[in-house]
Amino acid sequence: QVQLVESGGGLVQPGGSLRLSCPVSGSIWSPDTIGWYRHAPEKERELVARITSGGSTNYADSVKGRFTISRGNAKNTAYLQMNSLKPEDTAVYYCNAVITVPFRGPSDYWGQGTKVTVSS
Repeated sequence: QVQLVESGGGLVQPGGSLRLSCPVSGSIWSPDTIGWYRHAPEKERELVARITSGGSTNYADSVKGRFTISRGNAKNTAYLQMNSLKPEDTAVYYCNAVITVPFRGPSDYWGQGTKVTVSS
């Protein structure tokens, strides 16, 4: 059973930093992509950043230059380094992995979320 367990969230002051981690376990296939999404109260869930198995990345405009997504050497863990945090970054952050199994196609997997609060 594929599992994603996010960690690293918490309370931080504006301008501070946090690093989120998302290890993906339970599959012999490495994820094609791992992405971070966030869901703030009364807002739509949005893609924050995503990284492919080849290392290509894309970011939401609101986080470009402040957030960096990366993958560990084993390709089964993704990290989100968040710098210069703003109150509007406050949300629950979810990790998503897309894993393609031969002859079965791609499947989506989600973590349970980790809360990030940016406040003074």
